Amino acid sequence: MKVKKLILFLTLISITFTFSQNTKNDLSFLFKDLPFKMKTLTVPKFPNKEFSIVKFGAVGDGQTLNTKAINDAIEACSKSGGGKVIVPAGMWLTGPIFMKDNVNLYLEKGAHIQFTKNFNDYPLIESNWEGYNQFRATSPIMGKNLNNIAITGYGIIDGAGEVWRPVKKSKLTASEWKALINSGGVLDSKGETWWPSKEALEANELMPRLRKENKQLTIQEAEKYKLFFRPVLLSFIECKNIWLDGVTFQNSPAWNLHPLLCENVILTNVIVRNPWYSQNGDGIDLESCKNSIIYNCKFDVGDDAICMKSGRDEEGRKRGRPTENVIIKDCIVYHGHGGFTIGSEMSGGVRNIKVDNCNFIGTDIGIRFKSNRERGGIVENIWLSNIYMKDIPTDALSFNMFYGGFAPTDDSPADEKSKSAKAIPVSESTPIFRNIFMNNIYCDGAKDAIILQGLPEMPIANIELKNVNMKADRGISIFDATNIKFENVTIASKEPIVKIIQSEKIFFNNLEPKGNFNTIMKINGEKSKDIFVKGKNALMIKDKTILSNEVNKDLIKYEN
Repeated sequence: MKVKKLILFLTLISITFTFSQNTKNDLSFLFKDLPFKMKTLTVPKFPNKEFSIVKFGAVGDGQTLNTKAINDAIEACSKSGGGKVIVPAGMWLTGPIFMKDNVNLYLEKGAHIQFTKNFNDYPLIESNWEGYNQFRATSPIMGKNLNNIAITGYGIIDGAGEVWRPVKKSKLTASEWKALINSGGVLDSKGETWWPSKEALEANELMPRLRKENKQLTIQEAEKYKLFFRPVLLSFIECKNIWLDGVTFQNSPAWNLHPLLCENVILTNVIVRNPWYSQNGDGIDLESCKNSIIYNCKFDVGDDAICMKSGRDEEGRKRGRPTENVIIKDCIVYHGHGGFTIGSEMSGGVRNIKVDNCNFIGTDIGIRFKSNRERGGIVENIWLSNIYMKDIPTDALSFNMFYGGFAPTDDSPADEKSKSAKAIPVSESTPIFRNIFMNNIYCDGAKDAIILQGLPEMPIANIELKNVNMKADRGISIFDATNIKFENVTIASKEPIVKIIQSEKIFFNNLEPKGNFNTIMKINGEKSKDIFVKGKNALMIKDKTILSNEVNKDLIKYEN
């Protein structure tokens, strides 16, 4: 009897283990009740073969250069039909790693891949940066036109970004700034930004001028400025079936993870880290990608954390490849310019995005939509739900159609922009933001709760916010918008709770201001009309609404 019980017990353990193994990477639950059509993604599968980098001569002492050994292991794995390339515990110094088809680069616990600080290891190549085709230094992790690739496990991948990035004085303490200057490099003319070389500083001034003049450097000319052309840490271009799982990606020279023109991109359980002051230190930039999942990941970075892009200005519009069909769930963002961001390079369009159950803690902006009049492109069909934000220095929710390339804390306020904004003719370079739905949005502490800033010639349109509860210094500001619906919105802020400027078809159902106010709502602009306030507090709000002289009071309706 004891033997039978033991056999039964072992059988149950085996079944449980097998079940957990088979279901660990089952992501089908993410596709339940999706508001758009998207094929169900599965993680890539690989043959049960292993190739240890040690057998190819790698030495994990932090001193030996293992570039050849690691790439030889990847090449052998791919040529044999695929499998796992094993990186054991240790400190593995290396130059660029080139992924190949059907390879899972697997980092065991304790594994640390450290990319070199030798700029000669990263030759200039034709690539893409911030939506433009241009030269860049070779990325530490590269892949182009590949199928079925993965980087998984438990280890750390460090991009040695500190030797590439410029640093602003305002972002360091006095002792940190002094140490940085003493390390070498040069300062700009104002003494406000440190650059790793005088050539990188020169290129920072040269490249914008060349672009305005429609001129380009040859690759031989660009070589002089290599340190300016700092790479993203991971660059996958035109690849299919990508899986990143469990690994920590940190300290990138520019953006951290950059899938470009890829399909079927899956991130699970990944940690993405950059110093908070890292220039262009984005977390992940999905650019012109189709069918992606970002699940249970953590970000603590120096720029936008989870960002959707699709090319810049005319180049992006000609490419015509939107980022579409993306599920983002159960993620945490600590520092970043934006927790979840669309733009500003979105000229090829962004559509069909679902973001659910995410925490943004101390991000400069919580939910961030940004563009400008040069971009063009359509952003539409975006769903955000169950977003929890705390201690946001600027806007909890921001639509900024006058984005000028500044960090959120440096950007001019929306009301300043609106004073000088005049309509211009609509063209292919006019960005369109529409059909965006938000439900269960919370923020404990921000400078502004909500800013909706459209363009006079192209208002942002069809935005719904339901079940919103925010505490901020200022409340809701609406500029150049149409068909905006608020339902069950509670705002604790200074007065007025709501400012409406040059906007129409604005609906409030159950707006609840927290506190005692003389003024709850201010409405300005001759284009402001068809504003409806109903539900609880409607008549109280009516008594505490101020209309400018150009507003027709008959077009403002209140109903309990």
